[in-house]
Amino acid sequence: MTNDPVYLDYNGTTPVDPRVAEAMKPYLDTHFGNPSSSHAYGRRARAAVNEARNQVAGLLGCLPEEVVFTGGGTESNNHVLFGVARALREKGRHIVTSRVEHSAVLEPALALLEDGFDVTFLPVDEYGRVSPSDLEASLRPETILVSVMHANNEVGTLQPVEEISRIARSRSILLHTDAAQSVGKIPARVDELGVDFLSVAGHKLYAPKGVGALYVRRGAPLARLLYGAGQESGRRAGTENVLEIAGLGEAARLALDELPSAAVRLREMRDLLELRLLEGIAGAVVNGHPRERLPNTLSIAFPGLVSDVFLSELRGVAASAGAACHSDGVRISHVLEAMRVPAEIARGTVRFTVGRFTTAEEVERAAREIVETANRLKAEAEVAGMNA
Repeated sequence: MTNDPVYLDYNGTTPVDPRVAEAMKPYLDTHFGNPSSSHAYGRRARAAVNEARNQVAGLLGCLPEEVVFTGGGTESNNHVLFGVARALREKGRHIVTSRVEHSAVLEPALALLEDGFDVTFLPVDEYGRVSPSDLEASLRPETILVSVMHANNEVGTLQPVEEISRIARSRSILLHTDAAQSVGKIPARVDELGVDFLSVAGHKLYAPKGVGALYVRRGAPLARLLYGAGQESGRRAGTENVLEIAGLGEAARLALDELPSAAVRLREMRDLLELRLLEGIAGAVVNGHPRERLPNTLSIAFPGLVSDVFLSELRGVAASAGAACHSDGVRISHVLEAMRVPAEIARGTVRFTVGRFTTAEEVERAAREIVETANRLKAEAEVAGMNA
């Protein structure tokens, strides 16, 4: 048995799959050429990029030429918001998003607000879902973009993207979805979702950190984010990161091959953990939608505890108090706040996320420690309260 903690933070980042690392190795050891070079070294690198583009397109259900490689999910999101704003600013300056988006969407939206655009931040219900009727009521003649995530990174709730697409298309409004958390866990095919743009983050998909992809529907207006040479069909200047692009391609291939069975297994592991914690910890509360939720994600609250204190007491489990991007304090998550989760529950919320390499034995081992730690801390708090 390993002495390492049980890793239950797959929404924070995934380990690189050994098969992905193996696919990357030739481009670290041997095939170092610049894909823009016309000689043999460059042609080998270019072939790797093209193959990866085909693999990502296969996973997303789009044309290879509609895939743009980026530096990650944050860059993909930024590219869409700023790129559409620049391309269509003469047509309109209104953008619609939700209050539970990742900061990689919210921060660009706020920056555009300062730049003279108008942004509507849609509310969500108690499960974290946007109401299609609220979306429809928010649209105006000058609306140019709707950006609503496919799945929430903190509570796992799935958004009704297909319904949102029908509304946006009926008004000829572009639609973007941040699918960083959903790609590889559930189907995220652009034809079924009906989106014009879709963001992918490699490190949520068992590929390395620092690489991602952006689906851009053919003909969709999108200004460049990076200027320089003409890489990525002129959309993203800079020499391609061949090593990591090859890794992302292999990760996409594996995800496509394994998706149906992987989703079932993830749900089994998540549900086992959820059962054990609800059985063992009185008053525990699960956040997010009971059904329309990522199969690997468990956002659960232990009222009376503070999440960062609780996590610091866990020696054999690695988990998160929320999104890793803002886990630096006891501040209530903007997602839980938008869901109107009571402060006592929000403060005690922990996110456990299982993944490809999680075993039932690890879940049982983690559950035992989580239950013991939560109950011990609750008992200590009660004693402290009586002695106060």
